[in-house]
Amino acid sequence: MTPTHLIVIGTSAGGMPALTRLVAQLPATLPAAVLVVQHLAPDSTGEPLVARLASHTALPCQLARDQQPLLAGHLYLAPPDRHLLVKAHHLLVTKGPRENNFRPAADALFRSAAVAFDSHVIGVVLTGMLHDGTAGLDFVKRCGGVAVVQDPAEAEYPSMPESALRHVSVDYTVTLDQLGPLLLKLVAAPTHPPTPPDKMEIPPDLQLEAAIAERVVGTTGQVDQLGHQVPLACPGCGGSLWQMNAGSVLRYRCHTGHAYSAEALADISRQNLEESLWVALRMMEERKNLLSSLASHGDGRSATSYQIERIEDMKGHIDRLREFLLNSSAGGGPTEG
Repeated sequence: MTPTHLIVIGTSAGGMPALTRLVAQLPATLPAAVLVVQHLAPDSTGEPLVARLASHTALPCQLARDQQPLLAGHLYLAPPDRHLLVKAHHLLVTKGPRENNFRPAADALFRSAAVAFDSHVIGVVLTGMLHDGTAGLDFVKRCGGVAVVQDPAEAEYPSMPESALRHVSVDYTVTLDQLGPLLLKLVAAPTHPPTPPDKMEIPPDLQLEAAIAERVVGTTGQVDQLGHQVPLACPGCGGSLWQMNAGSVLRYRCHTGHAYSAEALADISRQNLEESLWVALRMMEERKNLLSSLASHGDGRSATSYQIERIEDMKGHIDRLREFLLNSSAGGGPTEG
């Protein structure tokens, strides 16, 4: 049976215990299809997770397959290292560019679901770290859907729910025990069928972003329609970034398809800066060692005062940089310390 609604769920750290508690509350007669993005290692397999979910619910559970039809009362888990998207009444499974450094990404799923099913989408963000799902809930809201967030107070990792609450006008903030009954109530509400694609009032920018994700790679002309170019480089490919013009969440993307919330981009930038500084520290240590070798072995003569001064200067630079890195790491990173 074709689903009347889509329930799209994004989660990361602590997600499987939360998901098993949630799906245990959903009956086989659910008129909606449930699509789940759980962040997984690229070389992992999703089958054990599917089996675990299936053991807690009456819903048939499976890893999503490309071109698979959407059925009510079924749960589809995004495969590792693949985006799960929705196109009309079937699934797309692609290896498109990462979003917020994730693949699968909740944002990619939520956007495609919102474009395909407009107001008949319920977006849910559960426990997890960082910011995936925040922009996705904004996409759902902009297409008339409902945004639901697990109460951060009970989330094992509250970062994802808290990020969503900071940036999106969330409709419901509930505990896991309240979430199942709420979803049943929302999908049981009187509704009209999903609007045909040619009749939808979906924001054009979301339609374009969804189309780019389906084709995996866009063009600079298409991204120009979505935002304006800024003097920042994409961490994923080194290309230019565009700042998106629409939506309540500050976002960036490159023409090859990598996409980031501002917070995710700041986190990646901090990590890259820290890695670069550790490399610089190693190179300075090597230079100090080379200068010391030259001073002690140069033609058998003792080190000159100039050589000693250069070595001492290098030691001072090394000590200051090491102290900065260690203090910054304890306080959250070089840009925050």
